[in-house]
Amino acid sequence: MTFDVHKIRNDFPILGRNVYGRPLVYLDNAATTQKPEVVIKRIASYYENENCNIHRGVHKLGQMATLAYENARKTVQQFLRAKSSTEIIFTRGTTESINLVAATYARKNIRKGDEIVISAMEHHANIVPWQFICEENQARLRVIPVTDKGELDMAGFRSILSEKTKIVSVNWISNALGTVNPVEEIIQLAHHYGAVVLLDAAQAVAHMPVDVIRLDCDFMAFSGHKIFAPMGIGVLYGKEKLLENMPPYMGGGEMIKKVTFEKTTFNELPFKFEAGTPNVEGVLGLEAALQYLAGIDADKAADYEDQLLAYATEKMLETNRLRVIGQAKRKKSILSFLIGDHHPFDVGAIIDHLGVAVRTGHHCTQPLMDRFGIPGTVRASFSIYNTFEEIDILAESCKKAAQMLD
Repeated sequence: MTFDVHKIRNDFPILGRNVYGRPLVYLDNAATTQKPEVVIKRIASYYENENCNIHRGVHKLGQMATLAYENARKTVQQFLRAKSSTEIIFTRGTTESINLVAATYARKNIRKGDEIVISAMEHHANIVPWQFICEENQARLRVIPVTDKGELDMAGFRSILSEKTKIVSVNWISNALGTVNPVEEIIQLAHHYGAVVLLDAAQAVAHMPVDVIRLDCDFMAFSGHKIFAPMGIGVLYGKEKLLENMPPYMGGGEMIKKVTFEKTTFNELPFKFEAGTPNVEGVLGLEAALQYLAGIDADKAADYEDQLLAYATEKMLETNRLRVIGQAKRKKSILSFLIGDHHPFDVGAIIDHLGVAVRTGHHCTQPLMDRFGIPGTVRASFSIYNTFEEIDILAESCKKAAQMLD
């Protein structure tokens, strides 16, 4: 049985709309994915039938909302194949998840002279928090080089590693290039030196099978809105033994066990890290998105996306003076390119008025753009609901943009 993309498309209401009088061609999935109707309906259903703050209410709505919220945590646990639901911390997204680890685990454990390793293709959210910690704790930030093809220089990584290495934090898939990094090898090498590893899986979760026990990563972060769920909800997975020894991230309701003016004792996992009123609708929307994905053949979906990327790469190179930025052997779902010397904003603006939504700019990876000596790229990113016909439209739009700008 072939992958039925048209059946998938019918599940996403926004894909039926027009922009500038043309059918929407949405190729900005690395920034955020569109939402299937089941996710939209689940959020509406919560507000229509269950709306209540959770955990402390003894009335019926409070019990319903709390049960739904904690069942969603178990769904995320199963999706990640984690050992326990107590290892699942709900956050606002990948950025907050990384900041949580930096502000708690790193602040407590990093000492003067220690080293934190990231890569040259990281999102700013996986750079800046570690800079904070290195400056505060007098540690050193080391950077894995990137090759001309847009792959991690693994020999360079090995040369950086030492007994001083305490944390390695890298993305699984580059949001700017689509490079799939060899995270299994990275984790194994880092653990050999006793370092803990955080995986930024923001781009990976929608395109790769995830098994945190098999990977043996110590932390993993991702955002719901990259995987068909609402914005403002994310997940931090952490090994229980590490989370237990980390101090709380924020103070407030639910993260406490007892408060007096003399001393506060903290709640058990996972609540120790979930201060304040939670994003209940986001959590339930995330669960609906994961359940939706569970109903799609993952292997066929991955194969289909790989076909889209291969076709797009070949088709786009028909445009005069177009060059692809990032030509790693292993890529997923992202095609970054430039046309001649034209600024990506100019190309993107013309493409937009032809009905095609792409992302332009540095994609929050300014050091990576500096590595390639470019201001940014035009980035087309694909998902399970995109079609070969849409890639044809993208290619024709780029040819028109090139003609107008030359």
